[in-house]
Amino acid sequence: MKRYEDRAWRASMRIKVDFNNMLCTHVGKHGIDPAQIQARAEQYKAAAAAMEAKRAEGMKWRNLPHNQDGVVKELLEAAKYVRENFETFVVLGIGGSALGPIAVHQALRNLRYNDLPAAKRGGPKLYVEDNVDPERMASLFEVIDLEHTCFNVITKSGSTSETMSQLLLFTDALRRAVGDKWPRHIIATTDENKGNLIKIAREHGLRTFYVPDGVGGRFSELCPVGLLAAAVCGIDIEELLAGAAYMDGLCGEADIWKNPAYMLAALEVLAMEKGCNIGVLMPYADSLKYIADWYAQLWAESLGKNKDLDGNPVHTGQTPVKALGVTDQHSQVQLYTEGPFDKVITFLAVEEYRNRVDIPHAFDGLPDVAFLSGHTFNELIRCEQRATEYAVTKSGHMNKTITLPEVNPFTIGQLLYLFEVQTAFAGELLHINAFDQPGVEEGKNDTYRILGKPG
Repeated sequence: MKRYEDRAWRASMRIKVDFNNMLCTHVGKHGIDPAQIQARAEQYKAAAAAMEAKRAEGMKWRNLPHNQDGVVKELLEAAKYVRENFETFVVLGIGGSALGPIAVHQALRNLRYNDLPAAKRGGPKLYVEDNVDPERMASLFEVIDLEHTCFNVITKSGSTSETMSQLLLFTDALRRAVGDKWPRHIIATTDENKGNLIKIAREHGLRTFYVPDGVGGRFSELCPVGLLAAAVCGIDIEELLAGAAYMDGLCGEADIWKNPAYMLAALEVLAMEKGCNIGVLMPYADSLKYIADWYAQLWAESLGKNKDLDGNPVHTGQTPVKALGVTDQHSQVQLYTEGPFDKVITFLAVEEYRNRVDIPHAFDGLPDVAFLSGHTFNELIRCEQRATEYAVTKSGHMNKTITLPEVNPFTIGQLLYLFEVQTAFAGELLHINAFDQPGVEEGKNDTYRILGKPG
């Protein structure tokens, strides 16, 4: 039996959400009165009903933890092929096609994965090329051997200019390096029926995975978009999906007081109404650093809208800010504790880190240094997190803490799904479409125009 099939183990790995410091009872006049939450019970009930009604069509990403058994089998077979035949795996994508794979890899593999010798790595080196800076593109050729590199090109539309330009670059390079064998070096992840990439894939016989209908880029980490790179690098994608499925069960409650995602969304919307137009996500673990990057796109692109569902101008949204504990205690926390009351800080905490590092004795004659000896880095980072939480609470700034028992595929699956449902529920409360991105599309079209794309 796999560990995530054990009910007791699953319960021990349940993510904890503490939102007490969002309330006026803890932070004073700038906090939320619990009576405000109670007063909106009918609105929350209606939003919960809408979430369930849209699950089958408008929110198909909610079914990803449950309906991919066949796909997972194919992904594991493809991952085995890559691991046995290539030394390097390169993801070509941008936005949700890149941020998810980066975040999950950082969370679940060694923090210096690419620097490890092959025997310790246990899989190919991973590079995620999420920009088109020409210096970056040129530099990749300095660290990879094309004959031993596999590329995963990801674009649902099949027309993303950044990704397709990368495909043109590396297809040309592969043709010169390996000749007619170039198709075996490319795996395509795209829409099954639409777009240019699926045409290319079918014409040249590329191994292909599909982005399911109704799954947008920023909600796509738990489908082949993110699962392939994870599997290639040895991450247990079945446990990742099991964690998401577990959180789906927790988010099935209509009662906002029993549903962690709904409560997080409701608190953020109430905070926005109080002028908190900035949301800070501050993980206290380097492994979770890029979860904040992934979340920033999810929150900003979903909720930053100029019109509501009735066509009324609203210009809504909350600006996400990425921070890292302890690092940004020395760059941002001064603002969070003594600056304006325009922010909500969300701490990501970890109960048990995967390693323990002791702080040894060395300078016992210096009391201001010696007090650290005999403790651990584990204690130090947890104390720093609690101290920062106390400081912002004492200064009257709203904050909340999401705690992972440990960082593993099961808890990361939970966390990703929690944030996705939180975002969707916030969209319902704001009465906007959380799943389009017209502002992004306008920028894409202007790029096409400037470059002379027909039409």
